[in-house]
Amino acid sequence: MPAPHGGRLVDRVVPEAEREERLEEARSLKALRITPDQAREVENIAHGIYSPLEGFLRREEYESVVEYMRLPGDVAWTLPIVLDVEVGTDVREGRTVALWEDDEAPLAVMEVEEIFPLDRRRHSREVYGTEDESHPGVAKTMAMGGLLLGGRVELLREPESPFHAYRLHPKETRVLFRERGWRQVVAFQTRNVPHLGHEYVQKTALTFADGLFINPVIGRKKRGDFTDQAILATYQALIDHYYLKERSVLVVLQYEMRYAGPREAVHHAIMRKNFGCTHFIVGRDHAGVGNFYHPFAAHRIFQEFPDLGIVPVFFNTFSYCRRCGGVVNEKVCPHGPEDKVEFSGTRLREMVLAGEKPPPEIIRPEVAEVLLSLDKPFVE
Repeated sequence: MPAPHGGRLVDRVVPEAEREERLEEARSLKALRITPDQAREVENIAHGIYSPLEGFLRREEYESVVEYMRLPGDVAWTLPIVLDVEVGTDVREGRTVALWEDDEAPLAVMEVEEIFPLDRRRHSREVYGTEDESHPGVAKTMAMGGLLLGGRVELLREPESPFHAYRLHPKETRVLFRERGWRQVVAFQTRNVPHLGHEYVQKTALTFADGLFINPVIGRKKRGDFTDQAILATYQALIDHYYLKERSVLVVLQYEMRYAGPREAVHHAIMRKNFGCTHFIVGRDHAGVGNFYHPFAAHRIFQEFPDLGIVPVFFNTFSYCRRCGGVVNEKVCPHGPEDKVEFSGTRLREMVLAGEKPPPEIIRPEVAEVLLSLDKPFVE
């Protein structure tokens, strides 16, 4: 099992015995309202998913990540994890503030160590490679507040989640992997329902590992993506009918997709390293959107990070071949396109919207039945 990224698994969660007292103290602090997406960032920092980060990036860290894709100590880090506020917000350097997501109780406290301006266009160029606001990451950046707060956070309480049954934190998955005797664990990130191509990739990778860590992204996505409920329900059906229980585990990642292409692919690998995985599956146009990135840019970027500490497993294109009678890739199948059924997300969405059951060459029947039974399978 790999060491956590940066050498130490961060734990910024207030101990249970101190929780009530610390919550009461936080109620007297300056209150800062945060969004659900920002709240999930706080949780991911506190539970070590973003190790070695202990809080939101300070100026030097931010500049280093944006410019060089590394933290000042030369640890690989490709996405800036930041907390933005509007210019004029009543917050000062050196002050501890309480972060509120809702009106129930403070979620966390933050030491505001630095406040510095956000250059939205530069941020967009460096992180997303474009200033085109049709890119969802750029659109969000342009709507961000003009100031960034840097400093450490502490999580005061665990918010309610409808996905509690599928949640495990890195210190828990590391125990689980050891208990199951999994020395080699391959992680699969997804924001889609599973088709036969996904199953093929996962099982091919599992052939060379001890366990499969299926880690779907739960959180805000772009319009037209599958809903969180659709992803979980269909994966559960797939696992129930086609996977060995002792060789696979389904755990959600509450995280907002940035659609930052290659930079985000590396970030996805780092998070799974912190969960305890040794390998990470990187697909075609991983974390991409539209035509903003080359289909294999997310493969090439890993050449810049030989010190990453998790092994990327690359998959190119694959399809269902009627003559071969199964899923194939370009290295194993000699047949032409007339024999192939391509795995098209657009086509799958069209069929579901029309109430048409996708054929078994694309998706397992049990998965299709679950998908068609959902009232709203897509983000609106």
